[in-house]
Amino acid sequence: MVRKNPYRPFVPDPEQMALWPDLSGNAVNGLGETVPRPARMVYWAPDPGDIPHGDLQLYFYAQSARDPRFAEARVGRQAVLDAPLPAVADQTVARSQQDWSTGLATFVADGVCELIGVAEIDPDWIVDGHDITLPRVIMLGVHHDYDALKTAPDAVAGLDVMEQYRRAALGAKSIAGWLRTQGWQADPLTGPMTGALTMIPPALACGFGELGKHGSIINPDLGAAFRLSAVLTDAPLPVTPAQNHGIDGFCQNCRICEDACPPQALSADKQTVRGADKWYVDFDKCLPFFNQHHGCAICIAVCPWSLPGVGPNLAAKLARRAHRNADP
Repeated sequence: MVRKNPYRPFVPDPEQMALWPDLSGNAVNGLGETVPRPARMVYWAPDPGDIPHGDLQLYFYAQSARDPRFAEARVGRQAVLDAPLPAVADQTVARSQQDWSTGLATFVADGVCELIGVAEIDPDWIVDGHDITLPRVIMLGVHHDYDALKTAPDAVAGLDVMEQYRRAALGAKSIAGWLRTQGWQADPLTGPMTGALTMIPPALACGFGELGKHGSIINPDLGAAFRLSAVLTDAPLPVTPAQNHGIDGFCQNCRICEDACPPQALSADKQTVRGADKWYVDFDKCLPFFNQHHGCAICIAVCPWSLPGVGPNLAAKLARRAHRNADP
């Protein structure tokens, strides 16, 4: 039984629905497809005219334009994106694996980001129509201000999402600049616009956490309350391993985000997407509410793992349970 929800029943704006193309976003994403294939751009196109759902993206911009704070936030983020990167130095700086790890950790210690990890590029992560030649990716995670996030779907939460994307972009460009001054190629990738790389798979591969029922990564310390950016590079960085904290099993038995989702876009069970069984958010159900409510973010705000101080205790509890179950 679905619990009472203050945002139901949700009736989409007819003006928005008149813009819907004759194509399901779930079909673009590969829902129900049993054969693996590259991901395709479904939303957040750099040029909305390039995608079938582009008019809906423009509708989103029109809604947020009613609040001047969103325009100010976009200007701030664009300034970060437009800032030039240093040229790649002629000579490469050699470092030990430990020294590379220490150098990356400095960006966390200095508050540039809260999470950092490295993975070797997997061709399956490359978005259809793009090419990546650099062999490694550095993933960054930046933490939301929970007091702002918990107001979702209020504009305050949407503005914090924009602020964290600005921070994520600044972090990626800072790290790329650091690597370039040492002679290594480094190209930043920032959200929310779709680029050459799907962000979630490499973030999972480098140890950020596990995929949650709400379609976002759950980290044992930050919960689902963080945003991603990345740096493609040829620097010989040590890879950080994937982590298993028992979060997937927790999500199997938790319905909090599922019940909180106004358009009921979250499923109780995993679904097959491009050949893999995974948690999946129904694009066609999610987008209308998302577009009309500052990007929503309800599901990551209500996630138990996102509550300050709760995640580490949950992870410790799951670790104790796994240890008991492993005992002969």
